[in-house]
Amino acid sequence: MKLKHIFHEGTSDRVLLLLHGTGGTEEDLLPLAALIDGDASVLSVRGNVSENGMPRFFRRLREGVFDEEDLVERTDELHTFLDEAAEEYGFKREKVVAVGYSNGANIAGSLLFHYENSLEGAILFHPMVPRRGIELPNQKDLPVFIGAGENDPICPAQETIDLKALLESAGAEVSNHWERMGHRLTESEVHAAAKWYETKL
Repeated sequence: MKLKHIFHEGTSDRVLLLLHGTGGTEEDLLPLAALIDGDASVLSVRGNVSENGMPRFFRRLREGVFDEEDLVERTDELHTFLDEAAEEYGFKREKVVAVGYSNGANIAGSLLFHYENSLEGAILFHPMVPRRGIELPNQKDLPVFIGAGENDPICPAQETIDLKALLESAGAEVSNHWERMGHRLTESEVHAAAKWYETKL
């Protein structure tokens, strides 16, 4: 398994896949896992692309412009890693729920844009549309939570609106939660996601 990661075994079948933002590490989102589902196993991954020494999950050409070729390659790498991790740690591959922030939310979104049955659900904090102009795989009834900032300078509100529409066109059930704290991940946003998780998963 090529990706640096932490695995904590839980007491339920579910696995929370934690995916940090730019410059983060596999330690960053561990506190969120306890808030969202304290019984789940945790698989927290570090991005293996470096941007000026900051870990990321895929390259970008500049702020807000993704290197699509690299995105596709890294998405495939993460998808394969999940298969390998399920085998290595003995968890059910179909019980993985992604929890991603910013760059981590984008790679989680990319899994949904490229693979059917890669995730059981997704919590995406401040994501952008991973790719445009492609046909999405069937995501019928897949629960997705999007936390977004109405005034987010990095991820404009329109990105959230477009992402919701694209995922819904593939059959996903998408819930939006809006904040007014820019690109920052807020406590109230996390609590909203935890409440959504309780009812949807």
